[in-house]
Amino acid sequence: VQLQASGGGLVQAGGSLRLSCVASGRIFSINDMAWYRQAPGKQRELVATISNSGITNYGDSVKGRFTISRDNAKNAVYLQMNSLKPEDTAVYYCNAYVNRDRWSGSFYWGQGTQVTVSS
Repeated sequence: VQLQASGGGLVQAGGSLRLSCVASGRIFSINDMAWYRQAPGKQRELVATISNSGITNYGDSVKGRFTISRDNAKNAVYLQMNSLKPEDTAVYYCNAYVNRDRWSGSFYWGQGTQVTVSS
């Protein structure tokens, strides 16, 4: 199973970006999907999660600005980021709990995509 993230880049403060992450490989089903981020010198932090039924949860620093969504048919999760701030600058990682069959599953991480917000 692989998670491929894309959509990062350089944007000015107040701008928007949309991140995408697609899971591929041996997939029976996917439970929760999430986005994390890690800024230089800081610990990785949770940005947002979404269950397979669409229930969402956000970190306090992004509430009202970021929206997580998923397309179960495409095994994909998205992160729409609006009103970006310089403090949102980080490497963003997607994460998913993938069931490879009815009896086994694991957490998987994408490779990370850099988001840089200039002031």
